[in-house]
Amino acid sequence: MEAIDGPGTYILIIKLDQDRLIRVGKLGPLAFRAGYYLYVGSALNGLRGRLARHLRPEKSLHWHIDYLLQHTQVVEVWYHLGPERYECAWARSLAKMPAIQPFEGPFGASDCSCRTHLFQSPERLALKEFRVFCLSQLHF
Repeated sequence: MEAIDGPGTYILIIKLDQDRLIRVGKLGPLAFRAGYYLYVGSALNGLRGRLARHLRPEKSLHWHIDYLLQHTQVVEVWYHLGPERYECAWARSLAKMPAIQPFEGPFGASDCSCRTHLFQSPERLALKEFRVFCLSQLHF
């Protein structure tokens, strides 16, 4: 993870093997369907440290995503290095993608006006699909 140094925005691709009811902090118990989840976040104080924390099995439960990560497996991480905060723009793009369902809010989005920063898909989304979709949403 040495190359991931500096501020950035990221998406965790997370796999949940079976349906589960998971208590998520103050949100309480939430129902999660088996499949893939995409969690969008930003780490303007350091992407390497934030991703290392997310990938560490033992940690204090602070953010909504910490509770979900106790029961799942991170299978891939997409990221962009830079001081720009793409978190909300990426969440808006995911919300428009076919076969991607926004999770009930305000998961991971309590500090912005987004409905949620967590999305569910029965199939694993490829980075190329996400990039192509985002580019198709640009109006020149």
